[in-house]
Amino acid sequence: MMQAIAPGRLQLAILASGRGSNFDALCQAIERGELDADVRVLISDIESAPALGKAKSRKIDAVFINPRDFGSRDEYEAELVEVLKSHQVTVVVLAGYMRLVGRILLDAYKHRIVNIHPALLPSFPGLHAQQQAVDYGVKFSGCTVHIVDQGMDTGPIIMQEVVPVLPDDTGDTLADRILAKEHKTYWRSLQLLAQGRIYIEGRKVFIKD
Repeated sequence: MMQAIAPGRLQLAILASGRGSNFDALCQAIERGELDADVRVLISDIESAPALGKAKSRKIDAVFINPRDFGSRDEYEAELVEVLKSHQVTVVVLAGYMRLVGRILLDAYKHRIVNIHPALLPSFPGLHAQQQAVDYGVKFSGCTVHIVDQGMDTGPIIMQEVVPVLPDDTGDTLADRILAKEHKTYWRSLQLLAQGRIYIEGRKVFIKD
């Protein structure tokens, strides 16, 4: 059994491709004193991502790295790692980051890359998970915080929260209710990391008292 990270204040990088609502929620948890962390940098692969503007408004370094400027994913991720190291990042947080993480980033931050997905994994991985849940007719969905591995939404699960699927739900209405859970579940999962309470054995996560 391996401890994911020793206890201590987390130095976070947020990777985001979109609006940055989970970034906002994490910053608010830090400001309330409920998450022992600092956000060192926000990085986006989309130049127009609203998350970049939100980071700038909080006086947090906001960096756009265009994947098209590189000949391969390895080259792109090598640049990512350089930026992360230059900001003394200890944990990488994916918050609506719409790219699969490759071996360069995984090797540099083994067991220290975390993602949140809007479904109860392993059900409905990938895009449009909320609409997948509605279309399938499940009675419950939710969100999952997990350690990132080489697969798509396949890594060891830290925490899950359940959201009922209502008879008249659409993908959008379900997404809104799941997002409210995400904003609480993500920082709570990261606080377990900050407390040094997360241990990994195989694909199982154990939370120590």
